[in-house]
Amino acid sequence: MANIKSSKKDIKRSTVRTKRSAARISEIKTLMKKVIASAASGAAGEAKELFRLVESKIARAKGKGVLKGNTASRKISRLAKKVKAGQAS
Repeated sequence: MANIKSSKKDIKRSTVRTKRSAARISEIKTLMKKVIASAASGAAGEAKELFRLVESKIARAKGKGVLKGNTASRKISRLAKKVKAGQAS
């Protein structure tokens, strides 16, 4: 355990940021699953709308440093492929 006051504050800050990041990642994963499910079921409009929402959440997570740039791009790309494939069927 830290003894210096600023170190104690750093620990608190780190804990809060970790929880916030985990919540963002969890929300992104949940929304991605919803997009994939709606694309697979053939609900193209719903999948497209959810995709726009997920894309913005991923971009925001990238901007906040929660996700690395390449990871964010890869997730968006793979999701876009699945949405497009869902519209074709």
